[in-house]
Amino acid sequence: MKFLKSLVAAAALGALALSAGAASAQDKGTIGISMPTKSSARWIADGDNMVKVFTEKGYGTDLQYAEDDIPNQLAQIENMVTKGVKVLVIAAIDGTTLSAVLQQAHDSGIKVIAYDRLIRDSANVDYYATFDNFQVGVIQADSIVDGLGLKDGKGPFNIELFGGSPDDNNAFFFYDGAMSVLQPYIDSGKLVVQSGQMGMDKVGTLRWDGAVAQARMDNLLSAFYTDKRVDAVLSPYDGLSIGILSSLKGVGYGTPEQPMPIVSGQDAEVPSIKSMIAGEQYSTVFKDTRELAKVTAEMVDALLAGKDVPVNDTKTYDNGVKVVPSYLLKPVSVGRDNWEEILVGSGYYTKDQITQ
Repeated sequence: MKFLKSLVAAAALGALALSAGAASAQDKGTIGISMPTKSSARWIADGDNMVKVFTEKGYGTDLQYAEDDIPNQLAQIENMVTKGVKVLVIAAIDGTTLSAVLQQAHDSGIKVIAYDRLIRDSANVDYYATFDNFQVGVIQADSIVDGLGLKDGKGPFNIELFGGSPDDNNAFFFYDGAMSVLQPYIDSGKLVVQSGQMGMDKVGTLRWDGAVAQARMDNLLSAFYTDKRVDAVLSPYDGLSIGILSSLKGVGYGTPEQPMPIVSGQDAEVPSIKSMIAGEQYSTVFKDTRELAKVTAEMVDALLAGKDVPVNDTKTYDNGVKVVPSYLLKPVSVGRDNWEEILVGSGYYTKDQITQ
């Protein structure tokens, strides 16, 4: 009987503690987190990391995924505004479609942080948390330069260019960063774009869709490479890289007689790390979403406390209406020689996630 009473007392204390925790979170308010899709592992990680960090700081969270459907994201954000969240953290599907709902948020006193993707054409974006997106493109291009040996004077080589989704502002920074490195080699003739397709209007890939990238690579190979070799492919995202690699394998690349081109990537997704280990994809760019979640939570804390919000860039990100104060984190180059040190060593993945 004494044991039973102790058990009941312990349960009551536990319930009280949970209640106090919930009350504490409620006191600090709820943060609305709008993510674009669960089709990419990185956005799932972003959402999970933010919920973890905000919960640890005593906030409630309302995390929603829009599955790349713009009206769905708008409806989800409108619902968050109606429910009275304290701050909106938004990774936009299309950064130009949110002006009306952000005006509603502003009118309700709700602050807005654009998360990793800049929200365009609205004065009601208070801050931006992201990585140095121009540098991401530089890293991707540098891996191609290194992989081909261009600095050693090798070449000429054939290259094809892929861009991200034209409705994602980051895609232009990735492309511009990469071209700041590649354009001089194109101008000198050391790199040749056999298709002639350059510029985001020609190479963009709507919604970052790997199937679209694979189909475009199929067309490029059949139109321009029946009697030539493609030596490199600029890919701005791992999901596109996997589609591009599938296309290349379909016409015989990936053998000792016909090695894979140098193919870049971004986000250090597990399928691409496995592809790198297998000698297919050449490189990727790691963006530690755990750190981005921490920075975002610190921005929210400061914002709601009326303190100075941590930013380190006040010039780069003009959204068409205003320059949005931003915090930029550093991306990291990952290749076949350092993936374990960077990804497993940091605890981002376990080795079993990669090798099984």
